[in-house]
Amino acid sequence: MPPLRLAFSPDADDLFMFWPLLSGKVDAGGIEFVHERVETEALNARSEAADAPDVCAVSIAQLPAIADRYLLLPHGGSVGRGYGPVVVAKKPMTLEELAGKRVAIPGARTTAYLVLRILVAPHGTFEPVPIAITPFARVFEALDHGEVDAALLIHEGRLTYEDDPSLHRVVELGEAWRALTGDPLPLGGNVIRRALGEDVVRRVSQACRASIEWSLAHREEVIDAIIASGARDEAKVTRARLDRYLGMYANADSAGYDAGVVRSIHALLARGADHGWVARANIELAP
Repeated sequence: MPPLRLAFSPDADDLFMFWPLLSGKVDAGGIEFVHERVETEALNARSEAADAPDVCAVSIAQLPAIADRYLLLPHGGSVGRGYGPVVVAKKPMTLEELAGKRVAIPGARTTAYLVLRILVAPHGTFEPVPIAITPFARVFEALDHGEVDAALLIHEGRLTYEDDPSLHRVVELGEAWRALTGDPLPLGGNVIRRALGEDVVRRVSQACRASIEWSLAHREEVIDAIIASGARDEAKVTRARLDRYLGMYANADSAGYDAGVVRSIHALLARGADHGWVARANIELAP
């Protein structure tokens, strides 16, 4: 069998989960992987391409677009429990006041964008202004220069904005989602191509689960490896902040979705479909 193509983001939680698998720390079940690291919105786009990866990290909001070709792996997710992406602005502003404003978003397929649309919908709509996640400083420059009225921050940006006293938090999506639904906020997950067949899907799922469990059991070693790689230097993330970030998004939820998270995935996508923003689709979990 040729090597399987694995694609995930440069984000610290993805690196944390896949590092043992790619470093030979766990048994890959006789499967060889080649990998690429691509930013979140580019991963969402890649999952729709003719040469889409065999295993791909995607936004939960992207699942309906690819459900006919991919299964959702039952582990490897990023979940916010009362926290999540953050909207910030240069002046105090309420969620209701985002209606009619220009808001920087990290991509039209991202879960953060879908959730923000759902939250703002009772008050109107906002103008999305796509700004790529890299270079990391670009979204903050857009705020400083008045190109946008507010910015939706994901990945480490939702922590590093705290260093800038000129920025005001408008809404934390995970907090608002929990207030609205009572559920955790599922943000991202890993998918695997159905065409690989049941046996390969099972073996890959086992290998990915083992990789996550190894990282959780050897957390400090993996953090050391991420720092040594320089992979997140551009995001200016300190060790303390990396530790905090991984505590939020690479944890027991990453080891496996519980019933509440699965329920929330379906509820989120159903709300999006009710608005016509995503297709209605049957989201199936791999073994």
